[in-house]
Amino acid sequence: MIKLDFRRADSTVIGEQNGLNIKQEFENYKERIAEIIADLNKRKDKPEQGLQWMNLGYSEETAWYVKEYAALVQNRFDNILVLGIGGSALGGLAVTHALLRPYWNLLSKEERNGYPRIFFLDNIEPDSMASLLEILDLKKTLVNVITKSGDTAETMAQYMIVKDMLEKELGDDYRKNIVATTDKRTGILRQISEQEGYKTFVVPDDVGGRFSVFSAVGLLPFALVGIDIDEITNGIKDMDLALKNTDIYNNIAAQNALIHFLSDIKNGKNITVMMPYSSRLQYVSDWFVQLWAESLGKGKNLQGENIQTGPTPIKALGATDQHSQMQLFNEGPNNKIINFIRVEEFHKNLEIPKIFEYTGIGYLGGKTMNDLLNAEADSTTASLSDYSRPTVTITLPKIDGYHIAQLLYMLEVQTAIAGALYNVDTFAQPSVEQSRNYIYALMGRAGYEESAKALQQKMSSVL
Repeated sequence: MIKLDFRRADSTVIGEQNGLNIKQEFENYKERIAEIIADLNKRKDKPEQGLQWMNLGYSEETAWYVKEYAALVQNRFDNILVLGIGGSALGGLAVTHALLRPYWNLLSKEERNGYPRIFFLDNIEPDSMASLLEILDLKKTLVNVITKSGDTAETMAQYMIVKDMLEKELGDDYRKNIVATTDKRTGILRQISEQEGYKTFVVPDDVGGRFSVFSAVGLLPFALVGIDIDEITNGIKDMDLALKNTDIYNNIAAQNALIHFLSDIKNGKNITVMMPYSSRLQYVSDWFVQLWAESLGKGKNLQGENIQTGPTPIKALGATDQHSQMQLFNEGPNNKIINFIRVEEFHKNLEIPKIFEYTGIGYLGGKTMNDLLNAEADSTTASLSDYSRPTVTITLPKIDGYHIAQLLYMLEVQTAIAGALYNVDTFAQPSVEQSRNYIYALMGRAGYEESAKALQQKMSSVL
């Protein structure tokens, strides 16, 4: 199982002004934490609670359909192109980048064991999108369109462009190159998919985009490139069992949620840094940024009172960001809590040759890059402690589907517990919806004419 080390967030290590008396705080909050965990597990099977993501690891039917379809299309395509944004892409990108062999898309088909390359079009910047579409052979590309609502402007604009290009190249057969993941019953993409005859998969009810990585949103791309989704679901189930424990002393998600919450409200640590020490985990930070920001950044609490609360997540990568952000982390405002993710066992062991022994770099010879990376992580943690900066460390035994699933599911549960501590609706994002409505208005969607006029007046008055 993955492990959590929170000793360097304790006041005995970094001082009372910046650290917590963690043992005492666990005792103070143990009953509240037990209530929160029990409540989450009690409500997860009820509709309209936003908690169906807690059941995704047990959805054997979805896993079976995904594996069946992946087997059906195996060897038919050279490329997988995922169209989605936010939660429809970040989880898939995080897991595939972690689990596939590094530089996957540059490997030969033989080196990929016959599985296709995979690309995520998670933005609408025209130069990047057009350039990718110019180099892909769309005849040999399976396009996975992902949007639960079915009318996400960015994703549907991407789809419209790609669909038009496919139809021009393949005629009526283009439908075989599109698979849609969307709502089971409603939405424009559901309507189009049924009219066009696309193969479809479902984003379950009560599963928000940022919590959807273990639904067909993530499992389908994983299976298409040969990732073992049974290993992933086993990791989820084992972690879910561990996190059902209502005892804070034996629940790492509850421990980390409480430490972050109290570091914020008591000690002013309102910035959360996610810093994995593995390039394969760098997109886990991107995924976490959305999870933490959208879930906890709220203007009102559950009683409707104005609070404007929420920690700000930022991403970093060890050892890269030791040379770009560490000066700020050490000597800048002491308003951060830093999460390290460590890996005990890498897949490769890379030795540094014993050369230049007569120079100042000779000491590196005979060591490994593994030794150096671990030394970098240890030195960074120690340095931050010297400057009284709180840190926690999550350790994975190794990077595989089982432990990646544990990591992401633990962070999801941690977020749900933190939302309860902040007393906010963790699963809503009202201001995101407002922004989407503005997009509809500016782009001329029917029914938004008055909003467009009002918005244009606001914009012109500012200018």
